[in-house]
Amino acid sequence: MDHVTIAERGYANSLTERRPAVSADRLIAELVPPPRFAHARFATYIPDAAEPSQSAARDLLSERAAAWSGGGSGGKSGIRGLLRRSSSAAGGEGRGVYLDGGYGVGKTHLLASLWHETEGPKVYGTFVEYTNLVGALGFGPTVAHLATQRLVCIDEFELDDPGDTVLVSTLLTRLAEAGVQLAATSNTLPGQLGEGRFAAADFLREIQGLAARFTAVRIEGRDYRRRDGASAPDPLSDASVRGYADGGESRFVDDFDALVKHLSTLHPSRYGALLDGVEALGLLGVRPIEDQNAALRFVVFVDRLYDRSVPVLASGVAADRLFTPELLGGGYRKKYLRAVSRLISLTKAGAALVA
Repeated sequence: MDHVTIAERGYANSLTERRPAVSADRLIAELVPPPRFAHARFATYIPDAAEPSQSAARDLLSERAAAWSGGGSGGKSGIRGLLRRSSSAAGGEGRGVYLDGGYGVGKTHLLASLWHETEGPKVYGTFVEYTNLVGALGFGPTVAHLATQRLVCIDEFELDDPGDTVLVSTLLTRLAEAGVQLAATSNTLPGQLGEGRFAAADFLREIQGLAARFTAVRIEGRDYRRRDGASAPDPLSDASVRGYADGGESRFVDDFDALVKHLSTLHPSRYGALLDGVEALGLLGVRPIEDQNAALRFVVFVDRLYDRSVPVLASGVAADRLFTPELLGGGYRKKYLRAVSRLISLTKAGAALVA
């Protein structure tokens, strides 16, 4: 998509034309469940009847929400006593709850439900959003702000480098010492964070320290986004993608390679703002990503698309061919598979718009 055509239309319908700025105040204000999960509640979670671990996790978190909100126990000591009983019943003494399981089993829905049904003050964000907050505010001010919360929810908990390991270990230690309750989701057990990505043995003490702060709850099951067995939708034609994007100023279209390059020029904390006001996104010439850094950035971008339920209309290759076999065979495999699952959902929504 050339810039002349975009300019002639009189409006910026290309994400590559945007370079949003994100203030620290906005980062703090957005520490709430994303729009897709704004109405998530335990009552709206639909567990797979064949997987009892799903309903068990829902019931445990519902109990924690009551405990952390007071639950009639009266005072902090009452809350902590009930929390200790809950932890023992769950098979561990961790302060917080750590939901472990494959992608698409409803972990984010459950975490958002916990946030909605626990009395505040409280914050909710992805792991990336918290590290972005530290970058914007500094470590001390971030700890000071989060330490005032009753509950801190961390979605998509992951450690991509040794620096993050030490940073998050220290952050969670400070919050736990301040009496903040912690809840997290991940595709990796806390004791295995970092495996396959850096010399985990060099940071074993920090990783074990993280694990000790959580009661790990395993959730089994299939990807609910693909329970019907459907595969990725067939790619659309360039003409179909452009034709739909031409229908309104809130419909954006970008050449895939150009967008991937543009993402490399923006801090991931800006990816959400990049999608402000975007009704649908067209991607022309989608092809497998070979570079790992580009792939990891695109994973974060897909998460922001999914958070905002932005349909994707794509030409090129299907969503399940986005990452090369080499990348899928590496240490970030689970991240890539989660992104593929989410992108399949979004491209199904996009294909339906032009069906």
